Amino acid sequence: MDIPRKPRTKRLPYLLTGIALIVVTVATVGLARLKPAVPSVERATLWLDTVKRGPMLREVRGPGSLVPEQIRWVSAVTAGRVERILVQPGAPVEPGTLLLELSNPDVQLESLDAQRQLTLAQAETASLRAALQTQLLAQEAALATARSDYQDARRAAAAAERLNREGLNSTNEVERARDRAEELATRFEAEQKRLEISRETIQTQLDLRESQVQRLKAICEFHRGQVSSMRVTAGAKGVLQELPLQVGQWVNPGALLAKVVQPERLKAVLRVPETQAKDVAVGQRAVVDTRNGTVAGRVVRIDPAVQEGTVAVDVALAGPLPQGARPDLTVDGTIEIERLADVVYVGRPAFGQANGVVGMFKLTDGGRFAVRTNVRLGRSSVNTIEVVQGLRPGDRVILSELSEWDSADRIRLK
Repeated sequence: MDIPRKPRTKRLPYLLTGIALIVVTVATVGLARLKPAVPSVERATLWLDTVKRGPMLREVRGPGSLVPEQIRWVSAVTAGRVERILVQPGAPVEPGTLLLELSNPDVQLESLDAQRQLTLAQAETASLRAALQTQLLAQEAALATARSDYQDARRAAAAAERLNREGLNSTNEVERARDRAEELATRFEAEQKRLEISRETIQTQLDLRESQVQRLKAICEFHRGQVSSMRVTAGAKGVLQELPLQVGQWVNPGALLAKVVQPERLKAVLRVPETQAKDVAVGQRAVVDTRNGTVAGRVVRIDPAVQEGTVAVDVALAGPLPQGARPDLTVDGTIEIERLADVVYVGRPAFGQANGVVGMFKLTDGGRFAVRTNVRLGRSSVNTIEVVQGLRPGDRVILSELSEWDSADRIRLK
């Protein structure tokens, strides 16, 4: 009798599958442990520099323009219409040079009315002075009459007393003469006081009237000045830089009519970045480049406010200006902050700030590779910066920006 056999199990496929899984796992782990390939960078596209040790000049730089030291702004005193323009921008002027003429009938009418009021007040003052003088003369005449009557009464009283002693008149006549003398004495004193009061009152009235006349004179002079101001003059010696008006144009009080400058006396106004302006101080030396020559100067003023991320620094120029220097000319200025005697420094990289830590690539293996190194920076200048820690003199570093390789700690230079 035949016994049925169990079919033989096929182990080979399972074995192959297991081996394949093991191989895949080992390959995956191996690949995961592999380091990424070192990126390559063209050496010609990089900005390289060598770390040095020695003196370093700290400077800050900023663009700017030439500005006149003295500017004469000519503005309108009164409203008016431009009738004539006699001088064009660029012409030399003197303080009395007539620039333009304005017209305004209302201003002229107001001046005439003020003159009329002044004349009327002067006439009234003269009339009042005459009336008061007449009043004073009348009071003086009344005082003279009172004095004469009083003297007559005194003499009559003395005569009555003498006759009474001789028994030629009565006591009643003597008393009546005495009373008459006393009455006239009182009247004489009253007239004296009245004259003094009249003199004081007259002077007070004349002073008040004179003050009114003086006030009207000031008003008249003011209107006369407004009329004369319509003949606009330069007011200073220099060159007419601006006159932004046309014939027939109406201007309001305070409007800018002209700008007179002195082109031979210029200063540079530099715009220094706010992050560097903290080191700038009055008295520091500077060099201004007009693109047609350079001129030395010194810092004379620092604007306390920041505008659009920069600080305005005024530099007074010493010595003759280069040919072609004129107001509003664009210039570049360099201000010397300090001279460091012995420091480690390198060219200023395209990234990183002063007194901070930055990752820089340092060349190794004869310049074939560059390794990221943390570098602590110190004080900075326009083109150089102090190295506090991380680099030594003689090291070669890359100053170019390599933000695309932020994830790499090592690069290859081709």
